[in-house]
Order: sequence, then C-alpha cells, then structure tokens
Amino acid sequence: MGGAPFNVAYHLLGLGGKAGVNPALVTRIGKDERGFRILQTIQAAGLAIDGVQQDSLHPTGLVQITPDNDTGGHRFEIAPDQAWDFIHGEMARLAGLVHRPQWVYFGTLAQRGASHFALRTLLRTTRAKTFLDVNLRDPWVDKKVLRWSLDKADIVKLNEDELHRIAAMLGLGGNAPRLLGERLLHVSGARRLLVTRGEKGAWLLGEEGSYFQVAAAQPVDGLVDSVGAGDAFSAVFLLGLTQKWPVDQTLERAHRFAGEVCRLRGAIPDSMDFYRPFVADWQLEKENAA
Repeated sequence: MGGAPFNVAYHLLGLGGKAGVNPALVTRIGKDERGFRILQTIQAAGLAIDGVQQDSLHPTGLVQITPDNDTGGHRFEIAPDQAWDFIHGEMARLAGLVHRPQWVYFGTLAQRGASHFALRTLLRTTRAKTFLDVNLRDPWVDKKVLRWSLDKADIVKLNEDELHRIAAMLGLGGNAPRLLGERLLHVSGARRLLVTRGEKGAWLLGEEGSYFQVAAAQPVDGLVDSVGAGDAFSAVFLLGLTQKWPVDQTLERAHRFAGEVCRLRGAIPDSMDFYRPFVADWQLEKENAA
C-alpha cells in the first residue's frame, strides 16, 4: 500500500500521534478488494476515515513500480481514471471544516483529474499553510497544474532532478542548484524550498536567503528499496514544524528516518512498532513533546 499522502499521514500518526499530531487523509478508493484492504489498514492504524471517499464507478488506484538498474531509481506505470482522480470537492470541503488543519499536504500527480478542483475547494475552506510535494511522473506532468501548485504552496519539496526539470520548464536558466532554487522561489508563491538529494542529504532555502543543509549520512545497512523515502522525509519535516524543532535538527532527523524506510519493502512498515525507537529518541510522548 502506498501513495504519497497516505504514506505521509501514516508516518505522521506513527511518529507524532502521542505528541498530539492528528493527520487526516483526504482521498478516494474504489468499492473493491484493494479499497477494502486500504480501509482496514487506515482504521487499524487509527487514522481518521471521514475524508476517505468510496467510489462505485472507478477502481482503487494501482501503480506498477519497477526498479531501474540504470539510474538506481524506479519506473512508475500509473493507470488513468482511478478512484483518486475523482475526489469529490464538497466532501473534501467538509473534511477541511471538520479537521481545521494547520497544514495541508498535497502533490501534483493527484491533480491530473477532477481531484484538482477538490483540492482548490479544500484550500479555500481552510486557513492552513500548505506543503507541496512535487511528483513529476510522465506522462502525467501538467505545466499549468504545476504553476498553480507552486503559487499556492508555502513550502515546496522536490528532489534535485525535479528542480532542474522545473527550471527548464519555466525557463529559469542557470545550472547551479542553489541559484535555480532562488529563482524558483522568486517566480512562485513559496516561502521555502526543500530539496532532497537521496543518500547525499538535503537542503532548505528560504525566501529571505536563509540556507540549511544536511550532509550525507552513513550508507544504509540492509537497503531494500527507496520507494517512499521522499514521503518519509516529508513526514518528519512536517512533524518538525508542528513540534518547533530547530531546522538543522529537523533536516537531520528527516534524512535519518528516510534512510530507515529504505530498509523496508515498500513505503510503510507492517507494524507501528517500527516507530517506537524514534518516538523515544525524539521525546514524542505527549508529556515530553515540545
């Protein structure tokens, strides 16, 4: 099971549930076997289900992921007309009214269909800050959706390959990553740009010129696959914002956690026990939470 918003919500609950973090997932699943399994998993984890819509016409989303030995990454085959393409706007609005979130996490891939309008409705309903996780998955890259998303985001998260690709799409010029980041902030509505570099670390750039980075850590022992590592990074970064951790500490913890997720098959653990060492180490029990 996976999908960026699902992965982020699951990690946020596993890590931050005892610190008062209550993620709510807004999505749409089919009335089929895969949808039933997902609903069971969401309920068993303790995630709120009132934002999970069910669709009798479209199937639960399915993505084929193939390791790419040439690049060390993955190839994604994402079928069209899946249930998550048809998130209902009014139901999304109601979820926003019920939960009144501090943050709304969203991506670009999930806006390829009617769900784009549901996201617009949700954002109009809340006063939440916004975290955009760029997902450039061919052939589902839409320049207009990308521009709209960049303008609506307080924080934009992407990897360096995506940074170069977006810079080319928007005609920003240049090649140095930090310069491209500065130009992207200048032409978008974002206040901060979070750029991941896989095992090499990550960096954060602010509109006022602030710059933080986390360097490469020790190689991950027992590497299985990197599926969901970026989502794990996003989850811990958002968690750090809710807990008011120092930026450098947040980046280090996000990088470390993403590495641990690379030891899993897939994007999420089989048990919430996976999170216990992090909850203890980061003092995320409610009485100890910052």
